[in-house]
Formats: sequence, C-alpha cells, structure tokens
Amino acid sequence: MIPGKYRSVSGRAANNVNCGLHLVIQTSSLPEKSKVEFKLNKETPSFSGRLLQHDLERNYSSRQGDHINLASSSMPSFPILQRSSEEKILYSDRLTLERQKLTVCPIIDGEEHLRLLNFQHNFITRIQNISNLQRLIFLDLYDNQIEEISGLSTLRSLRVLLLGKNRIKKISNLENLKSLDVLDLHGNQITKIENVNHLCDLRVLNLARNLLSHVDNLNGLDSLTELNLRHNQITFVRDVDNLPCLQRLFLSFNNISTFESVCCLADSSSLSDITFDGNPIAQESWYKHTILQNMMQLRQLDMKRVTEEERRMASIVAKKEEEKKRESHKQSLLKEKKRLTINNVARKWDLQQHRIPNIAPNQDRKVSDSPQDPSQLHGSTISAFPEETGSLDSGLTSALQGLSVTDTHLVEVDGDTLSLYGSGALESLDRNWSVQTAGMVTTVSFTFIEFDEIVQVLPKLKIKFPNSLHLKFKETNLVMLQQFNALAQLRRVDQLTIDPQGNPVVNFTLWKYYVLFRLSHFSMQKINGTEVTQNDMIMAERLFGILAHVASSELPQYRLISILGDARKKQFRYLLETKGKKPGLVNEENSDSKRLVGENTNRATLNYTTRDFYNERLEEIKEKKKFCKMYMEDLVKEATEINMKNEALQKLWPQMFIELVRDAVIEIRNKSSYMKLCLQQITDQK
Repeated sequence: MIPGKYRSVSGRAANNVNCGLHLVIQTSSLPEKSKVEFKLNKETPSFSGRLLQHDLERNYSSRQGDHINLASSSMPSFPILQRSSEEKILYSDRLTLERQKLTVCPIIDGEEHLRLLNFQHNFITRIQNISNLQRLIFLDLYDNQIEEISGLSTLRSLRVLLLGKNRIKKISNLENLKSLDVLDLHGNQITKIENVNHLCDLRVLNLARNLLSHVDNLNGLDSLTELNLRHNQITFVRDVDNLPCLQRLFLSFNNISTFESVCCLADSSSLSDITFDGNPIAQESWYKHTILQNMMQLRQLDMKRVTEEERRMASIVAKKEEEKKRESHKQSLLKEKKRLTINNVARKWDLQQHRIPNIAPNQDRKVSDSPQDPSQLHGSTISAFPEETGSLDSGLTSALQGLSVTDTHLVEVDGDTLSLYGSGALESLDRNWSVQTAGMVTTVSFTFIEFDEIVQVLPKLKIKFPNSLHLKFKETNLVMLQQFNALAQLRRVDQLTIDPQGNPVVNFTLWKYYVLFRLSHFSMQKINGTEVTQNDMIMAERLFGILAHVASSELPQYRLISILGDARKKQFRYLLETKGKKPGLVNEENSDSKRLVGENTNRATLNYTTRDFYNERLEEIKEKKKFCKMYMEDLVKEATEINMKNEALQKLWPQMFIELVRDAVIEIRNKSSYMKLCLQQITDQK
C-alpha cells in the first residue's frame, strides 16, 4: 500500500512494478485481430529510497526504468498497456514507465485502481489518456517535454504532482486538484505565480529554476509549509506573511538586494528556516544581523543553525543600525529644510536684484552649489537654523510645511566653515559664540548678502572669529575694485574666493592683481584656489604702486591723518619728521623702515566707503550746509543792520557834535560851580 502522507524531504515510497508487461499498439482502423502485442521482460527494480529534495532537482539517473520495445507503425496511434492478472495482483496500485522514450502517454486499460504512476525521463509533450485513473494519488512526469498542464481535471484524489524539468510556461488547469499535497514545477519557464489560491491543502510548492521576477498571489495556501524559489530572478517578495503554516522558504540565488524588498517576512510568525545565499543582500555587512533582528523566530539561516550568541549580537547591531538610520533620516530632513531655506533666500535676493518678477515664494530656485549636510561638531549636531532648538525627531516633517514662506536667512557651522545666507544671517555675529566653536572657524562664506552690509560687520568678524583665514563671496554684488579696500581692516586673510556668480568684479582682467596690491600686508596664499606667486606680487606692485602714491600725495595732511588708524598715525608722523632731514642723517635701518611704512601708508589711503555710509555723510553734509547758510544769512542781516545804523550816525553826527560841544561849554562856563558839582558826584559814588 502507498502511504497516505508524503513528506517533501523524506522521499516517496514506491516500487517500479512492470514484470512481464505487455504494451499493445492499436489503431482505430485495424480490426481486433490485428492487435500487435509487445512483451516487456524486465526485472522488478527497487523504487524505494528515492528522495524528494527541497528543490526536487535531483537527477533520477540512478533509477532504472522499464525497457519497452515498441513496434513502429505508419499510422497515428497510442500505445496500449496491458498487464497479466498475476501482475495486477502483485503490483496492483503502482506502475512505472520511466526512460521508455515515450512521446505520448499510453492508454492504460483496466488499471483504474492505480495510485502511483511514473513517467519520468521520457519525451511526452502532453498529459493525456489518464483521466480514467481517478484513484491516482501520485503522478510523476519529471523530465519530459510538456508545455501545458492539462488532462488532470478528473484526478480529484491526486496528492502529489511532479512536473519538474518540463517546458511549462503557465500554472493552469489545477482547479479540480483541491487535495493536492505536493506540487513540483521546478525547471520550467514559469514567469508568474497564479491559479494556486484554491489549493488550501498544499504543503509543498517547488518553483525553483523558473523565470519568476517577483513573489506574490499566495493567498489561500493556508497549509503550505515549504516554498522553494531557488534560482529565479526574484527582486521582491510579497504575501508570504499571509501563509500561516509556512516553515521553510528557500530564496537562494535570486536578485534580492535590500531587506525592504522582503520585509513582509518579518511579519511571518511561523517561518523557521530561510535561505538568501547567492543574493546580493547576502554580501552586505548588515545582512545577518538585520535578518535575525527582524525574524527572531528563525532557527536556521542559509542552512545553518542560529545560535543565541548570534541573536544577541544581531540585537545589538540592529539597535545601532536603527539609531544610525534615525539619525540619517533626521539629517535628510534637515538637509531638505536647509535646501528650502536657501531657495527662499535666493528668491528674495533675486527679487532685490530685479532678476525675476515677484511671484509665489514657494517655488524652488535651483541653487548651483548644492549645500552640504548639516555638520557634526564634537559628536553633536550644530543646528543650521536660528530658530530651531532641541530634538527634531518628532514633528520635523510637519515643520517643513510652511518653511518656504517663513525662513529668510540661514546660519550654519559645518566643521571649520561658517556659512551665512541672507542679510539676516549677519545678526548671528552678535551671538555669544562659544570659544571652542569660534576658534575652530577658519573659513567664512557669504552668500546672497550685499557686500556693503558685510563691510559693516567686518570688525565684529575680526573679534568673534579671530582664526578666520579664508573668505568666500558669492552673490554679494562685488562690482568695483574699490570694495576690496574694506577687507584691509581684518586681522588676516590667507585665501580669498570670489565666485563669478553675482560678483561682476571678477570680469575685470586685473582684479586679482589689485587684491594682491591692496592686501599685500596679508601675504595672501591663494585667490580663487590658485596659488599666489612672487611674480604675481611684483606685477601687482608695478600695476598699482603709482596709484597709491598719487592718492596719498594729493591728500592734505589733515585728511590723510583722519584716514589712517591710530597705529599708523605715529608711522605717518615719523615720515613727516624725517622728511626734511638729509639722507646722511638717517641710518640704513631707518631708511628701510621708512620705505616699508611709507608703502603701507600709501595703501591705507585707498579706502572704501559704503553706500549707506556715504548716504549718511551726504545727509550730514546737507545739514551742515543748511546750518552754514542760515548762519551766514544771520551774519549778513546783522551786518546790514550795523551798516544802516552807521550811515544814520554819519548823518546825525555833525549836529550831535555841535550839541555836545555846546553842552560842555555851558557846563564849564562857571568853573567853581562845575568843580563843586564834580566833587559832589564823586562823593555820591563812594
């Protein structure tokens, strides 16, 4: 008897039974007496011990089939197989016809009680002539040339169907095989899993070595315990978590590259054995830890037993990976927020420069230099946004909504670089920067800020970030050489980068030489990434040295002293004191000092006044002019009045003089009386 259960890894207990078979070829046009009989002389080999492997791909070459000699016929025909009564009694429920070079299924008469039928290693192209075997439980058609599943609708008792290594392209016509327990379709040309949802009793499904690109449509296979999908082209898996009894899943040698493509496996509570070897994912360093962390119930991975130590290490690594992933997500959101902010700053700048019409601000502007990720400073992230503090894990996504309207400037410290976007960012220089952070900054980048506004904060920059050596300017409206004069007030500048975008001054052929000449006291090393050579310094001196000399010689002394700082006033006075001395009275050392100081002083006369400062001075001058005008008008009015009084006095003076003389003569006419009167007046005054 054939056992009622078939384990996928334990084999099929059956015997090759064909002792003294007679295979009869009969055509419909021949009379009964024309029937030709062929006797099959074959010893009965043992069929037991054959194993159904996980992928059922073992070559059955070790099994010896019946050697059937068929007589040729020139007319279309089907072989008819007949056995003697003794043979039917001895091997009543099984029959094997493997390696018989059959191209069609023979007609099997009087064998309706068969339960096992084997057609392995033939050339059969179509399943037929077995519809009468309604008690059949085991049907093996491995290694034939079958292109379509058909002819099985009446085999409702069939439990094991082996169709491996054929030419089948589609799973079909299994509607009536609801009792199917094992279905082997490996080594075919199937591209899609379909028409198996009704097989609720199916326990083993083998689809290895097909052309599957994805796994889905597995709903309804409630009894499935083993699924073999080795050697396909699978990139993602779905629906496996809907298989309540699945214990073993073989996905070796496919194209799975990420855990996300098979993440549904983490939701399977029954899965205990799984293989991923031969996939790109198995080459990743995180592979084993990720699988074990997300599938805690696994007992075997890639055919190796999972130990408790491996589970513990997987848990530790997975936690670290989760933290890293969270941080990466956080940084991605910050990066996106930064991008939106810079887009807003850029749009506002374009509006100020009248480059674009005033349209909706939430349309992104492409920034040519994509911003870098927010930096890590001593293990903690420096927030790139002035208004942002604390953890960003919760609600950060919602915070991005509306950002495109509100944020108009950005301040970022990325390693040793301080980046300022938008004029509002200049206010950050008033913050209480930590000594450690300020000391690390060696590069300061200005973007979308008017250079005249930058000039006003340069003294703060020198104090707040004393180690800043590299200045970058992009979209700052550097339009004339005179603006570089403002940089002379800094402590030190080793490198200068002027981006052509938004800075027309770089279109001047000699701008680099002017920078080297005006900022020669910095001994700059690089301009726009190019090393400064001694020849560059000589050329700069030749081109602009006379300019500084003319500028300083044409200024009056009081104006020159007002331009210079306190430190240079002493130097300038030294020049004035030594100017009149003879050459022999000044030693060689003082002569060199005089030359150096004079050179620096000449350059100091080349300064820059910002437009705002110039406008303020202009207003101040207007006020002074107004005051002077009023003062002069008052003086003229007063002088006119004095002149008018003088003219009137000149007219009245002759008569007044006569009256004065007359009064004096009258008073002194009586000398004694006049003297008494004078003495009396003197006495009264005392």
